[in-house]
Amino acid sequence: MTAYKEGDPTTLSRLYGRSVGKPLRARQQKLVDDLLPQIAVPETGAVTSQALFGEDCPLHFEIGFGGGEHLAYRADLLPNHGFIGAEPFLNGVAQALTHVDEARLSNVRLHHGDAIEVLQRIPDGALTMAYLLHPDPWPKARHAKRRMMNDGPVRLIADKLKPGGEFRFGTDHPIYVRHALMVMQRFADVFEWVAEGPGDWQNRPSGWCETRYEQKARDKFGHEIWYFRFRRR
Repeated sequence: MTAYKEGDPTTLSRLYGRSVGKPLRARQQKLVDDLLPQIAVPETGAVTSQALFGEDCPLHFEIGFGGGEHLAYRADLLPNHGFIGAEPFLNGVAQALTHVDEARLSNVRLHHGDAIEVLQRIPDGALTMAYLLHPDPWPKARHAKRRMMNDGPVRLIADKLKPGGEFRFGTDHPIYVRHALMVMQRFADVFEWVAEGPGDWQNRPSGWCETRYEQKARDKFGHEIWYFRFRRR
C-alpha cells in the first residue's frame, strides 16, 4: 500500500510491497498485452462513469482487488453498474483480466498501480460503493502509517462517496481491526457504522463473496474474518 501524511490524502510517499511476482503464463501475458489496454482507466482526466462506460451509471471502486474474484463477482451481479479496480501487483491484475475475459464483463475498468492516483480523479460524491478487502495489515506499530485505513485515505474515500453510499472493509487481522475502528471513530460524523450487533460484522453480508485469500485465511490459518459496512452520512 501507499504511505500518506496524516490528514492529507493527496500527499503520497512511495508504493510498499511487491508489484511483480512469478512469471505470467502465456494466456495471462496475452491478456495483459491485449485486453488491459482496452479496459484500462485512462491515465489523465476525470474518472467518471460517462468517461469510462459512455453513460451515467452507479460507480463502484475497489482498492487493491487482489486476484479480482470479488470485483468480477460484483460486476456480474450488477451489470448495469460500473466497476473500477486498482491493484499494484501485476499477477493480481492478470488474474482479474482472466475473470473479466471469461465472464465477458463489459462493466469493469482496471488500473495497474496505486488506487489513490485514480481515486483523486473521481469527482466528489460520484461513488456508490467503495471496497477495501483484506489490505496489507502492516502489523508493526512503526509501519502503521503505511496502512490504507488512515485518516488521509479514509477522508478521500468519504469525499468520493455520495450521501448514502457505502464503504465496505474486510480483514482477518486483529491488529488491523483495532486500528481501523479507531480511525473510523474519528469519522463518526461522516460515516454511520451499519451494524446492530456482533453478527453483523462476524458474518459475511449478502452480496459479499468469499475470495481465495479469505478462504485461505480461514481454512489454512484458522483466522476469524471481520466484515464492516459504513454508510456515508
